[in-house]
Amino acid sequence: MKPFARTILFAGLVSAAAMPALAAGLDGIPKGIQERLYSSKMIDPQQPVGPSAYRNWKAKKAPPWTIGYASSYAGNTWRAMAMKRLQKVLIPKWKKLGLIKEVIITQSNLKDSLQIQQIRQLVDQGVDAIIVCCSNPTALNQSVKYAYDKGVPVFSFTGYLTSPYAVNSSTNYQLGGFQVGAAMAKQIKGKGNVLVVEGIPGTSASDSQDRGMKAGLKSAKGIKIVGSVAGMWTDQIAQAAVQKWLATHPGKLSGVVVQSAAELGVLRAFQQSGRKMIPIAIGGETGALCYWRKHPNLIDAAYQLWPPGDDIELIWNIMMRTLEGQGPKVQSVLVNPEKFTIEDVKKRLPADCDENSKLWENVGVANWGSKKYLDQFFLRPADPTAYKP
Repeated sequence: MKPFARTILFAGLVSAAAMPALAAGLDGIPKGIQERLYSSKMIDPQQPVGPSAYRNWKAKKAPPWTIGYASSYAGNTWRAMAMKRLQKVLIPKWKKLGLIKEVIITQSNLKDSLQIQQIRQLVDQGVDAIIVCCSNPTALNQSVKYAYDKGVPVFSFTGYLTSPYAVNSSTNYQLGGFQVGAAMAKQIKGKGNVLVVEGIPGTSASDSQDRGMKAGLKSAKGIKIVGSVAGMWTDQIAQAAVQKWLATHPGKLSGVVVQSAAELGVLRAFQQSGRKMIPIAIGGETGALCYWRKHPNLIDAAYQLWPPGDDIELIWNIMMRTLEGQGPKVQSVLVNPEKFTIEDVKKRLPADCDENSKLWENVGVANWGSKKYLDQFFLRPADPTAYKP
């Protein structure tokens, strides 16, 4: 069996017999979900999977509630699409239901100290819950505890916080990263030089994916990781970083694995470098998927690990259920990575699609934390839209 073939088998996770002792927080969650998304062999070792601090928690007052969104960054297309779902869909919907009064939004521009200050200010302003995104896994922990002590739960999406007083949601990024790395290994037939484009180093989502991608690549013995640059989840930054790397590394390169939102920037870097196009991992950016649609031999599969609108709606639904007293079982609610084939892309995008599009392809909440799926993660599951205090 070829090395990369073993990689693909490993990506299928382990059998129930090989599972470690059940983490207390996973008690009551179906074994199939545990094996697929919470296996110790394919999960970030820091991912919190203990019992949620909010199992028997109740909101300090009745709705309509005021929500704080302490955003850490607004400088890429992913954040813009998440904000669009929040402002155009979620806020109007839940206001109409009479469950939300307003959402107060702050931006910290990747400054942990400012985000900490903003979280405390939101608590002092009287918000009933706080959402954060894609943050450092430990830097916010004291402010999360401050919020908890004031009766304000904190919900982290697209990455985890290690505080026992946070509720987290995302896909399993280490697993998703492994699938991306394994797919690239298969794509280049198990041998060759590969460049890794990270996200924002130091954030849990970036570090988890990076660990998984490199594991997927390294399990094929003929793969050599020849460089790693930070794309900062931003196309313009990734383009500049990759162009600089290519200019100083003229040797043969067989493939690039990259974290969204940066794959469009990597594609542009190669187009402008004059080099022959090589396989480049693609996530959920519409422009990059359009390039693939027009060049179907580029890769065999793409992986969407964080559809922005669906990601923020996932944590929103978890937050509302928690405020309503449904009792989350575990600290981290994980969902499955979504694989795209070229046929999937052809169904989504027309032949004359725009390669410069700044949009993203969501997969829909029915595929990214449906009501039926989320019911399995709560002690007292119910339709959150039907809540009557």
